[in-house]
Amino acid sequence: MRFVIVTGMSGGGKSTAMKMLEDAGFYCADNMPVALIDKFAELLAMPNSGIQKAALGLDVRADQSFKDIKKIIASLQASQYSVEVLFLESSDQVLLKRYKETRRVHPLSSDGDIMQGIMAERQLLASIRETADYVIDTTQLLTRELKEELERISIAVETLQLWSERMIATGAIDMEQYHAIKNK
Repeated sequence: MRFVIVTGMSGGGKSTAMKMLEDAGFYCADNMPVALIDKFAELLAMPNSGIQKAALGLDVRADQSFKDIKKIIASLQASQYSVEVLFLESSDQVLLKRYKETRRVHPLSSDGDIMQGIMAERQLLASIRETADYVIDTTQLLTRELKEELERISIAVETLQLWSERMIATGAIDMEQYHAIKNK
């Protein structure tokens, strides 16, 4: 099963990416509490689930504990789940513009200062961004360009998975070696 965690800056394009992944055949769930991620992955991996591709959208809403996400991802990978992290971001100025255009309140701007919320979120998500498998900057991307970028990532991953399955089947590599290659 392919399991993609979609996260990043609020206003960076996560909702758009989730819709595109859903259109590409992924089972998508958005804004799940961090504490439930491992149980969610367990349910999806059950033989009778019928789900081959899943995407989980995570953001700073709903008082998420992002400090635990890295531990949970490492735990899932140690359990032989194929977990990928897609991080979407944009420049501070573009995020500010997007918030002003939509007249939405940033989830971390308690006093209404959008830029303060953006800076706090960027700091909170820095460690996740550093370890993400894919980082897409949507500052200057059109929606169709984001879709093209997601398609490029998907093709590369599927090619690696096919190669890995062949190598594992022939005994050329084991699962531990596969995860080491995948995580490079």
